[in-house]
Amino acid sequence: MKKKYALAALGLVGALALAGCGGGGAGSTGGPAGAEGADKGDMLIGVSMPTETSERWIADGDAVQAGLEDAGYQVELQYAGDDIPTQGQQIDQMITKGADLLIIAAIDGTALSSQLDAAAAANIPVISYDRLIRDSEHVDFYVTFDNYKVGVQQATSLLVGLGVLDADGKETSQKGPFNIELFAGSLDDNNAHFFWKGAMDTLQPFIDDGVLAVPSGQVEIEQAATLRWQQETAQKRMEDLLTSTYGNGTKLDGVLSPYDGLSRGIITALQGTGGFGATIADGLPVVTGQDAEIASITLIDKGVQFSSIFKDTRKLAEQSVVAAEAMLEGDEPEANDTETYDNGVKVVPSYLLQSDIVYKDNITSLLIDSGYWTQAEVDSGVAE
Repeated sequence: MKKKYALAALGLVGALALAGCGGGGAGSTGGPAGAEGADKGDMLIGVSMPTETSERWIADGDAVQAGLEDAGYQVELQYAGDDIPTQGQQIDQMITKGADLLIIAAIDGTALSSQLDAAAAANIPVISYDRLIRDSEHVDFYVTFDNYKVGVQQATSLLVGLGVLDADGKETSQKGPFNIELFAGSLDDNNAHFFWKGAMDTLQPFIDDGVLAVPSGQVEIEQAATLRWQQETAQKRMEDLLTSTYGNGTKLDGVLSPYDGLSRGIITALQGTGGFGATIADGLPVVTGQDAEIASITLIDKGVQFSSIFKDTRKLAEQSVVAAEAMLEGDEPEANDTETYDNGVKVVPSYLLQSDIVYKDNITSLLIDSGYWTQAEVDSGVAE
């Protein structure tokens, strides 16, 4: 997958030149101590990623590192293995080593207050990467996707798969009722709440009209949540739902899943305990997803999973480098949202990127033509 990171880095030289040239950095006092005028090669940026168990986070980490190194900085990239204390310790070590800036994708967005306090005391700016760090005034900038819209897109793709909406998003004559079940992400991930709200705001009118039904009655995020986004946890919950709610022959038509890893666990349960067919054409319920992971893109291509959401993490990594460059020069990063992301202490200036729904018929145009995956990777289901 290294080709993706190289592609992300190619645009950085031009993009960095567009970084703003005014004022002090957001939440800073003119950039980290000694940063302005310093040689880039002498500056260290700490990058903290949550886990290596997801190909998405490996891609993010490598893309951010490649972009920063191509821009001339030293980089320390650490993965925390989905362990909160480990991530805290790794960030502490980056601060001790004299990092000039931190880019953090938090495991638990509420668990890093002491690390951010220490960073602020050392005048080290902090960029929150994709997952908003909460309950701290020392989050200087946030780069992410429009996560509410991602939830809307997930729900929209479910409705398209059920035939309630057509490919253009317009309502059809299908009135159901269609039985669905709902899955959410990890409650300690701020994004999970945005995904859920976007999805439920989209689905609720159809539930209210009787077009959709949730036979389990589990319609609250606390009931649908999946701690740490674990595939095995989603598979077990789906198996339990099939036993408790669908053992009497009740039909299940679709499942809202907010992440491809969960989707694969859900599909495994449906094909096993559920006894559904191997593909959607054979009777497998429509299952959504997110992140365009290659294993799930192959399932979409084969008619097993219905959809995913493509968040081009090359662009996210690029934007984090643009923001870092601006802050290290004592400038203010460009924000296109200064209202939405309240972390409980402050509204964090943010840069939001856009996402796309992936269906079987647009895999080539969205993913292959853009160089994100190759046809060979889609055919094999394995990243090269």
